[in-house]
Amino acid sequence: MKKLITAILLSFFLQTAWAIDIGSAKTQGLVGEANSGYLAAVKTPASAEVNALIAEVNAKRKAEFETTAQKTGATIEQVAYRFYELAVQKTAAGNYYQDAAGAWKQK
Repeated sequence: MKKLITAILLSFFLQTAWAIDIGSAKTQGLVGEANSGYLAAVKTPASAEVNALIAEVNAKRKAEFETTAQKTGATIEQVAYRFYELAVQKTAAGNYYQDAAGAWKQK
């Protein structure tokens, strides 16, 4: 039983230790700022790990966009687009973003 618990804890630790973060994913060119205001995979198909990161980040962004829209009277789309504009400005050199037409560009 003790070995089983140790194995489960070790696998959990290794899984979280290998989980990619947004900064690393951007630096590696795996994800970028989509013109929708959300994070997206630059190259498809993306790995399960990258897809999980995108889903997690985008769920948080959606919640923030909804909250901001309610507070300001703007639409979610307007809030998301403004976020996109700011995110592109803050995008580090070498990272990716989508232009208005949806093409990936490297800053």
